Amino acid sequence: MRPISEMTAAQARRVRFVLMDIDDTLTRGGKLLSSSYAALWSLKEAGLVVVPVTGRPAGWCDLIAREWPVDGVVGENGALAFWEEAAPAGAGSGGRAAADGRARLPALKQRFHPAAVRNDHPALERIRGRALAEVSGLRVAKDQFARLFDLALDFAEEDPVLSLSDALRVKAIAEEEGAVAKVSSIHVNVWMGAYDKLSMAESFLAARFGWDAATGLDQVVFAGDSPNDEPMFARFPLACAVANIRRYEGLVKSLPAFVAERECGEGFAEIAATLLERGAGLRRASPLTSTSAS
Repeated sequence: MRPISEMTAAQARRVRFVLMDIDDTLTRGGKLLSSSYAALWSLKEAGLVVVPVTGRPAGWCDLIAREWPVDGVVGENGALAFWEEAAPAGAGSGGRAAADGRARLPALKQRFHPAAVRNDHPALERIRGRALAEVSGLRVAKDQFARLFDLALDFAEEDPVLSLSDALRVKAIAEEEGAVAKVSSIHVNVWMGAYDKLSMAESFLAARFGWDAATGLDQVVFAGDSPNDEPMFARFPLACAVANIRRYEGLVKSLPAFVAERECGEGFAEIAATLLERGAGLRRASPLTSTSAS
C-alpha cells in the first residue's frame, strides 16, 4: 500500500465514482464524523457519484439513500441497492402536471441481488444457535430487526468486545453450515447466496450510470477498512484504505493500492481531499433512465 499522497493528478482526474464502507471508514467509535460527512458533501458537489457500500441493513439504507448526500447505497454486503430518482419534470400524480407548481419529491428505488436469500433460512438459524453457544459473549447485532437477507453477529460493536479470533471462529461455524460469512470491523455477517459487495456495486453502477467494467476500473475509487472489503480492494486499481486497515493485514490477501495516514473518518476525509485537490470531479457521470426493480 502506498500513501494516498502518492496518487497522481492523472489518476484522480479519471475518477467518476467514489464508493466507501461506512463502519470505521466514515465513522469512529460508531459515530459519523463531521469531517467525513463534510467530505461526502464535497465529493457530491464536485460532481462525483458517491455510493456507500456497507454491511449495514436495509433499514439503514432507506435512510441513507433519502437523507445523505449520496447517489445510492449498497447494503447487507451486496444483497441490495437503494437510490432516489427524481420525478419527471412537471409530472404529478398519475403523470399529470402539478397544478400548484411545487417540485415533485424523488422516489426511493430498490434493487435486490438475484442470488439473495431471505434471512429466515434454516441454515442461518442453525448458525445463530451454534455461534451463540460456542463463542462466549457473542450476540446478535441490535440492527438485526432491520435486515432482510443476512444475519449479523456482533463481536465488537458493543461491549464485551471480543477478539478477532472469536470472529474467525464464528466465520468458520457459518462456513461449516454452508453459508457465506465475512468479518467486518464490528460484525460477522452471514448469508446464503453467491454475492458480495463487489457484485452488487458493479451491477448498480452499470445499470444506473452506464459504467463499463471493461474500460472503467480506474474510474472508481473505493475506500474501506476491513476484510469484508477485500473484493473491492482486489478489483479496483485505485482502491484505498483508512489507516486502521493495518489491524487486518494478516487477513487481507489483496490490499488496496493506497492507504491514508489517518484512521477511520479522518482517513476518509484525507482520501477525499486528495482526490479533489488533484482534480477528481472534472468528468461527471449522469444517471441513465429509470432502473427501478420494485
